[in-house]
Amino acid sequence: MKKNILIAILFSMATFFSMAQKIATFEVALPKATNGIDVPVSFDLTGITAVPGAALSLLQVEGDKKKPVPFQMSPPGKDRILTWLVRQEGEQMKLSFELIKAEPAKFSMVTASEKDGALIFDAGNKKLLSYFHKTVYPPAGIDTNYKRSGFIHPLWTPHGQVLTNIQPKDHYHHYGIWNPWTHTVFEKDTVDFWNIKGKQGTVRFAKFNSIINGPVYAEYEALHEHVVFKKDGSEKIALNEMQTIRVYNPQGEKDYYIVDITSQLKCATESPLLIVAYRYAGFGWRFTDEWTKDNCEVLTSEGKDRKNTDGTKARWLIAQGSLGNDYGGAVMMSYPANYNHPEPLRIWDEKSNGGRGDMFANFATTKDKDWLLEPGKTYTLKYRLVVFNGKFDTAKAESAWQYFAVQPVVNVKRK
Repeated sequence: MKKNILIAILFSMATFFSMAQKIATFEVALPKATNGIDVPVSFDLTGITAVPGAALSLLQVEGDKKKPVPFQMSPPGKDRILTWLVRQEGEQMKLSFELIKAEPAKFSMVTASEKDGALIFDAGNKKLLSYFHKTVYPPAGIDTNYKRSGFIHPLWTPHGQVLTNIQPKDHYHHYGIWNPWTHTVFEKDTVDFWNIKGKQGTVRFAKFNSIINGPVYAEYEALHEHVVFKKDGSEKIALNEMQTIRVYNPQGEKDYYIVDITSQLKCATESPLLIVAYRYAGFGWRFTDEWTKDNCEVLTSEGKDRKNTDGTKARWLIAQGSLGNDYGGAVMMSYPANYNHPEPLRIWDEKSNGGRGDMFANFATTKDKDWLLEPGKTYTLKYRLVVFNGKFDTAKAESAWQYFAVQPVVNVKRK
């Protein structure tokens, strides 16, 4: 009986899709194996169709079978960007999709919702990432200059373990995943936005420009102000950073998810900001305090490990280790157009923190090279994280980076 009902449903769906108005066919070329990791793909529908997203459906075509897949349209008022996730199945290196005029199928959502000063990303019953926009103060009795907003913590693995750490006793200014600049010059003053106890500068959340939820990704766009504390007691914003965090969650029970982090930097005044070469600055991650020299490892795109990584350059790195009775971590990837790519690394080795070997990783963009940010220009840095449980190898990380560096080609045929 149940089998007959299922056959009837499938027949009904097939009949519906065959009768629906086809708008375009997309062919996605996958030149390399994806190693089981979904790949975000986007296509601009401008000039293809003006039909709103709520009246469109995307189908994956496999022979004579068609199945609806999750997709997402950029919000009204922006370019008509269609985004979905693809993955190589078996030997199939070209995937075919049809865009039709029909009400889209329902899929589980990735959502970003407000709770106690943080924006928390969820997929189903899984917490993925928390972004603090409120100011978080250090523990009682610790200098309040260590307060900070605009950072990611916790970041959870798919199994729910926390991979970040804030305000550790050895470095109270470490805030999960965050990205201040250390040695800068602004209007003839030396300013340190990283070591905030010195009260030369800090980074503050200013406002959200947008918060988006959907079946493919959730996203926020937030303004961070890089604030200079002037010697006369006044404050001045030297740099505006528009940070976009997009969290993709593959449908189904997967042991990974993807986070894209984009920072657009603009001088806030007519004065330039010089970021002076220094051993650490930029996109940093203080990992869980569960990790020590005895239970985690680092591997990089250049074949380095934790013993010899610091000071080298890399396109990506894997940080992974034991999490209770489980195992997991993240791949950190740098985009090819980033300044000074492949980027220098600041990695704590196994002797860090008096030999305990706590884990800290930093794409230190300006470790060996100054960077002058000039008024009127926009500078962009992009990073991708693949957060996972289980164990990643270098082949899988390289494949994931290749699809971050160069998006698969999408060929379109109208009707």
